[in-house]
Amino acid sequence: MILIILKENIMNLKRIFGALLTLLGIASLIYAAQLFLSEHGETREIKELIIYTVLGLIFFIPGINLVRATKDEA
Repeated sequence: MILIILKENIMNLKRIFGALLTLLGIASLIYAAQLFLSEHGETREIKELIIYTVLGLIFFIPGINLVRATKDEA
């Protein structure tokens, strides 16, 4: 009985963590898109654009995979 409750809590934590990673990735990608649209071509801005895009993808892709891979056992 306790193992079933513990397993359900772990699954819920995985889903919450996956959703959090996904939201962070989306926010980072939106900020990168905003930087891209207001680009003036300075070296600093290009570096920021690359960093925020890569970080957004690093957060977004595992977040989506974690939400998808976690099965509901309700």
